[in-house]
Amino acid sequence: MESSLIFQTAFFIFKTPEKKSMSQQLQDKIAIVTGGARGIGAAAVRWLAKEGAVVYFTYHTSEREARQLEADLLDQSLRVQALFCDVVDTENIRHICEQVGKENSRIDILVNNAAVNKQALVMRMPDSEWEASLQTNLTAPFQFTKFTLPYMLRNGGSIINISSLAGVIGNPGQCAYAAAKAGLIGFSKSVAKEYAGKNIRCNVIAPGFIDTAMTADMPDAHRQQATERIPLRRFGQPDEVAAVIAFLAGSQASYITGQVLSVCGGLDM
Repeated sequence: MESSLIFQTAFFIFKTPEKKSMSQQLQDKIAIVTGGARGIGAAAVRWLAKEGAVVYFTYHTSEREARQLEADLLDQSLRVQALFCDVVDTENIRHICEQVGKENSRIDILVNNAAVNKQALVMRMPDSEWEASLQTNLTAPFQFTKFTLPYMLRNGGSIINISSLAGVIGNPGQCAYAAAKAGLIGFSKSVAKEYAGKNIRCNVIAPGFIDTAMTADMPDAHRQQATERIPLRRFGQPDEVAAVIAFLAGSQASYITGQVLSVCGGLDM
């Protein structure tokens, strides 16, 4: 299918922003957030937009949520745009990055957040689900990074990859997810070393148990057991991860690169 057919975007006229406060650290920065319609991604879109960034965020199956988020933020005179993206389609990813980069002559922030969690024990994991996990959780971030970097070379930028605590310590039943998220950490450290000389930073956030769609279906007994393992005795909220994303995107984190920040209530101690 031609990329022009699958690249579906909402066209609109940005409303004139209200006067911005001095606290906005990302004024006029150009950001891409993948998987931005729900959960951590949606929280990141809100945080970055409220800090003054122009945010393009992708969705795949969550069009209703994406359009609602887009409308809500536009009503607040914030600058956002929802873009359809199929992360198994390399040309779709390339087209999005080139579209955003050429429209703005740069990209300042990339948040690789889109993810799927295929769960099964190793002996029961179908090859197709293993490959799907690697494609969404590792290959797609590689491709978004590859196609975004040319638009960061002149002015620098910040790449923030959302891994998982499972990628740091592993988790039974999540061999594919943990493997992909661990690979994302190694990938990010390599990018950080390759492009530090261009003032391009690359960091990783490793969330623990966060109240999102991924954890919504946990049986009550499992949720209780998980909560008891967390030193802070609760699941995290998407905004608590998004706050770290906004920090890493801004100038206050200008001397941080190649790092993995766990947002997990102390579960990794």
